[in-house]
Amino acid sequence: MSKPTPVAVLDFGTNTSRLLITDGESLDVRTHRITGLGRGLSASGQLSKEGISRVLEAIEEFNLLIAQHEVETIRAVTTSAARDARNRDDFIGAASASLNHPLELLSGEEEARYGFLGATADLDRTAAPFLVVDIGGGSTEFSLGTDVAEMYRSVDMGSVRFFEKFLLNDPPKPEELSAAIQVARLHLDDIDRELPLIGKANSLVGVAGTITTIAAVEIGLEPYDPEVIDGFRLTRQAAEDVFRTLATESLSDRQHNPGLEPARADVIVAGCCILVAIMRHWELEECLVRERDLLDGVADEMLGHE
Repeated sequence: MSKPTPVAVLDFGTNTSRLLITDGESLDVRTHRITGLGRGLSASGQLSKEGISRVLEAIEEFNLLIAQHEVETIRAVTTSAARDARNRDDFIGAASASLNHPLELLSGEEEARYGFLGATADLDRTAAPFLVVDIGGGSTEFSLGTDVAEMYRSVDMGSVRFFEKFLLNDPPKPEELSAAIQVARLHLDDIDRELPLIGKANSLVGVAGTITTIAAVEIGLEPYDPEVIDGFRLTRQAAEDVFRTLATESLSDRQHNPGLEPARADVIVAGCCILVAIMRHWELEECLVRERDLLDGVADEMLGHE
């Protein structure tokens, strides 16, 4: 039997750059770098030279892994920060040149659709419909469905965006936290008006760095182990407890929590605000945490596993 052909998927988000190499069977290589591409974007309207440089450094590392695994089929995408930035073409051009492969700008709806495919591909359909929530650095994607995302929304709220807009003190003041949660709930009110079924899902499924980090902090997971995180059931009470703990600590203290990547320590409280707002708003008592997400959705499509 011939060996399956691997594919590589790269995702350059607002806060994190990620790589998945998989053949859909035995090979599954994942790595990421906190590159902060969208840091300062809200104020300047542009991606910073420093952020772009950090992404290009990550691409150099990713290229070595892609070559090592002899991958020829590649798809590279970028999301919220690049959608918003005036100078996105400069970034996309530089990244495409470094990859020697075109970098695609995904729409928010495409991001939600791929996230749903990745997160739910191997779930028991009796738990459907699923609401998949992907809290990113610049946006949060919501998608609802059983086998595919039947409805989806991308909302301009994310851990970096909310951190830079609301959480101006260290530690954040109670009124700053309240403002972030209130704005998140206003966004959710908008979703209720447009897509009232989204808040009535049977199962909440959470993906991406904010949610996996909250789960890791709840467990006290050190070192990080994706096999422990994938399938972990994060209760609303546990999410609230992690939020209270992290929000009342200074950054210097917060960085020492087991399970919390130090480079994510400044924006994680803003991410907590968004998750807590979602669980409160729709009275969701549990979140199934997945390591499978947008990367896997894109890879599954490339491998013909849709």
